[in-house]
Amino acid sequence: MEQNEWPVLPYDEWRDTCATLHMYTQVIGKLRLALSPFEPEWANVPLYVTSRGLTTSPIAVGLRTFDVEFDFVDHVLVIRSSDGSIDRRPLGGSVAEFYEDVTRILKRMRVDVSISVVPSEVPDPIPFPEDRTHDTYESTQVDQFHRVLTKIDVTFKQHRAGFRGRTTPVHFFWGTFDLALTRYSGRPAEPAPGAGVIGRVSGDAEQICAGWWPGNDRIRYPACFSYAHPRPDGIDAVPVRPSEGRWSTDEGEFLYSYDAARSSADPRQAILDFLDSTYRGAAALMQWDHDLTNVSAPTDR
Repeated sequence: MEQNEWPVLPYDEWRDTCATLHMYTQVIGKLRLALSPFEPEWANVPLYVTSRGLTTSPIAVGLRTFDVEFDFVDHVLVIRSSDGSIDRRPLGGSVAEFYEDVTRILKRMRVDVSISVVPSEVPDPIPFPEDRTHDTYESTQVDQFHRVLTKIDVTFKQHRAGFRGRTTPVHFFWGTFDLALTRYSGRPAEPAPGAGVIGRVSGDAEQICAGWWPGNDRIRYPACFSYAHPRPDGIDAVPVRPSEGRWSTDEGEFLYSYDAARSSADPRQAILDFLDSTYRGAAALMQWDHDLTNVSAPTDR
């Protein structure tokens, strides 16, 4: 049965490894932030899921490019450049050691970059060069995470395909450590009052966002989520499918636990139902054009 292909991912069991991996991805993600041309709503900063892990995709340094990939199959960080250089660093060890090694490799590859060494969007951030607190890396746990992540990525890409308007790729935000997909109406929006720079930039367009996270210290289980910005009146009354999905007043978004999905007869379809029902409910309240989701594949392709 399909649900047997969807592994468990209990947050409390892999919490320490998750925290370390989160900081590793912040070190690498900040390379994109520093070197990639700015794009609206921070579209220049995420990572992308690959068959083996997460990648930056090519980053320009002058007319050269390099990319960085977390290989969660062999559990190494791979750094490659367009002039043929390649280096590998085994995953594991403290964040401080990881940061020092990545900095040394990039210098050897003639990648001149200066990044902010303070983690983003986390409580009580520890600067990378000082972080010897996060040093747990259990490869079997990361393998479980990657196996789940690839399935969520495939499912979200299927959802993404059914939209005519502007949409992001399915991408991984290293600040909040989640996979996300955002659809836009094309209308501007006001960021939330008092928002910091991240919120101001990401909240300047009307949008409906869906995503998945592996859990955190506030919500201690992996879950799909969905929200609309600006939040329309009545969104808390939108019918959600499957029935285990719900509106969370505390979080201000819809939640659907990964365990509920993987326990269903068809986990992929259950997640698609959650994404579709929350999108349609929010889009109706926001008066988005129905034709945005009127997509038919050609029969003679």
